[in-house]
Amino acid sequence: MTAIVVPAPDAALDKRACPECGGDLQWNAGKKALVCPYCGTVAPWMPGDATSGSIVELDLAQALAKADDGGRGYGGDRREVQCRSCKAISAFEAEHVADRCAFCGSPAVVPYESLKEAITPQSLLPFCIPDTQVRESIRRWYGTRWFAPNRLKKAALTDTLRGLYLPYWTFDAQVHAEWTAEAGHYYYTAETYTQNGRTQTRQVQKVRWEPASGELDYFFDDDLVPGSEGAHAQLLGRIEPFPTTTGLKPYAAEFVRGWTVERYQVDLRLAAELNMAQMERALHDLCAQQVPGDTHRNLQVHSTYRGRTFKHVLMPVWLVSYTYGRRSFQVLANGYTGAIA
Repeated sequence: MTAIVVPAPDAALDKRACPECGGDLQWNAGKKALVCPYCGTVAPWMPGDATSGSIVELDLAQALAKADDGGRGYGGDRREVQCRSCKAISAFEAEHVADRCAFCGSPAVVPYESLKEAITPQSLLPFCIPDTQVRESIRRWYGTRWFAPNRLKKAALTDTLRGLYLPYWTFDAQVHAEWTAEAGHYYYTAETYTQNGRTQTRQVQKVRWEPASGELDYFFDDDLVPGSEGAHAQLLGRIEPFPTTTGLKPYAAEFVRGWTVERYQVDLRLAAELNMAQMERALHDLCAQQVPGDTHRNLQVHSTYRGRTFKHVLMPVWLVSYTYGRRSFQVLANGYTGAIA
């Protein structure tokens, strides 16, 4: 995405109250608007209307050199707790009391103190699927699982369904790759053989190898790396993709008021390394598609990266946690598309 300068989140955004009763407005997934939870008034503005600017892409090299990481904190007064069981770190309004972990249900949650606040999200995908729709989807999904425990069905029908904003990193990069390989071309020769005393002929496949080379230019746009510790990685992969190139909104604290936000534990440096490995695998596959012939071997790819940028973004996920035996399990639903795993 194009890099655009955006102002830091304005703390005043958190102070805009319901125009009717003065209550704190919260983002409503069903109405896709700010709604007062006390009187039901729908605010005549969208989160972030009071600010100018747009989604920002930050220079990765500068951020890793600590020159610019885009600001700190989520805006507003939030405190963090960490689960002693699954190690997830959750951030929520200071007046909220966390009695159980939102990810595994454990009561062993303790205050979390960090030497540095989390990097401010540059953008997010707002919740678009309401909890009532998610509960119904989980019930239908449950019906297709023959061996799903009854405890899951009970959890989906009660308040153990939680809406969470999970941390992700997105990366952009322009890449030029040069590759070399041995391209294999199939050909067939006639071969005679004896079976049961009779001489017969059959076609035998062989490969003719010849050198091949080429180059590739490719732009990685919003390559995703999850920063979550609380949600199971395999389940997250199954509810992706999140439509970051079309659905992202500039971050505003009003979007997350009343919702729990998970603090990332995959930091920027580690996320950048994971992203590099992802891009290298993708480039290898793209270059392999360019090798002529029927098969190939000894593919070598040499790539050059330019303009690597990143964003810290928040993704909406509905989560049900339940225990079965002595183990904790999760069911996740994409809060934007409705995909379930």
